[in-house]
Amino acid sequence: MQKYILLSLIIIFQLVQTGCEKVLDVTPPGEFSTGNVLTTDKGIRSVLFSSYASMQNPTPSRWLINVSEVTTDVGFNSGGAENLTLTQLINFTWDASLGTFQADVWGPTYRAIRDANIVLENIDNVNTSDANKTLYAAEARFLRAQAYELLYKWFGPVPLRTSSTSEPALARATDEEMRAFIASELAAAIPNLPDPGQEEAFGRANKGMAWAVLAKYYLNTRQWQQAADACQQVMNFNYYQLFPEYENMFRVENEGNKEMILVQPCRNEAGFGNWYTAGALPPNFKTSVQVPEFVWTTAMANFATQYRMASTFTNTIDTTNDRRAILLLRSYINRNNESVSLLSTPNNVRSLKYWDNATVGNHSGNDVPVIRYADILLSRAEALNELNGPTQAALDLVNQVRRRAGIADLTLADATGKEVLRDLVLRERAWEFYSEGLRREDLLRQDQFISNAIARGITTAAEKHKLFPIPQTEIDANPACRQNTGY
Repeated sequence: MQKYILLSLIIIFQLVQTGCEKVLDVTPPGEFSTGNVLTTDKGIRSVLFSSYASMQNPTPSRWLINVSEVTTDVGFNSGGAENLTLTQLINFTWDASLGTFQADVWGPTYRAIRDANIVLENIDNVNTSDANKTLYAAEARFLRAQAYELLYKWFGPVPLRTSSTSEPALARATDEEMRAFIASELAAAIPNLPDPGQEEAFGRANKGMAWAVLAKYYLNTRQWQQAADACQQVMNFNYYQLFPEYENMFRVENEGNKEMILVQPCRNEAGFGNWYTAGALPPNFKTSVQVPEFVWTTAMANFATQYRMASTFTNTIDTTNDRRAILLLRSYINRNNESVSLLSTPNNVRSLKYWDNATVGNHSGNDVPVIRYADILLSRAEALNELNGPTQAALDLVNQVRRRAGIADLTLADATGKEVLRDLVLRERAWEFYSEGLRREDLLRQDQFISNAIARGITTAAEKHKLFPIPQTEIDANPACRQNTGY
């Protein structure tokens, strides 16, 4: 898929240009010329893959993870240039000028939407089989819906661009319009996508992936019955399963395992690398007793900025929990062969979830999980609890995840009411999904995001912070787009 990315960017650039100087209006020969790019199978696939590339671009993944964790009780940061941005997020002093909102979320996501729209508008004229037309259209609808679901989580309702020719000045959709579009688009895409494992290439959309995105959308919008039902649809494929060992699930050699429903694919090269570990490594890191297989080399980066884990999070994890034992680094060997404890400084434990011995510079090859099967199990448990209170069925789902971590089952005696099990599931999700960027949405969903911040001493936290501001660049370019309240 990725071999088409550079070519597709050139094609899209040609498609959107108007008023060019005559010397630039050159029609390149061959099957990818502007005259036939939207009528050939390879041409339309290149546009579709450009949409995938914008949604799967792993380079901003560290921002999606960190923004969603340093604003909560899970993540922290110090040092380096990135700290200028992350400090504003830690302290809830961000505003619409903060660059990550535009560069890492708004921009690439709307590029994915643009390319999906182009596919859908031109698919009927493509010289390919009817089966391919149906598949490409379903993939484009899935990508467009996934993009809007991400934007909605961060910014609330946004301009709903469903055509490549929509007016530049476009008002934000209503909340009802936004929610209806996301749900209906995913539902419409599902029947024409392949079953899990039957997609042409890893990373291409399938029915399980679409049901999982729909399940998380329903969960985050507190549509509990729909969320529970969508999770069950994912489970009914009998394809996905928990990877046996938590600490090995994220290793490059195990990528594509059946726990990973939706990921951002990564490779050890510029433009495709996972940058998280380069920021998580403590200063002068060489290796550790916890992960002795991972040895830093001079070919690897070690950022000045430090992606750290909050003590309020790491102190809650029992030493018997496998999710702590290996991948939460509490001490290390430095390049002077000295043992260094990270516990002497608050908020200083590090996540080695994405370590890779083949890292080149910043670029580790570990795929970044977006939705895992464990998320589906815990999401259904949460939804069932919200519907019916503690039940054995809900506990059984949670306990599948706990057993993989080597900790004891929860019982109905532990979950003495809906509120108790709600907090137990929320705690379980923090332990399970650290360094995956899910904590902010989890706290928002259970209306604990602001109270959690205030409890940490962030007195600036207010109702407006439940949404991020629309990037100022978009407000300037689109006068019809109104800013979120309070910004």
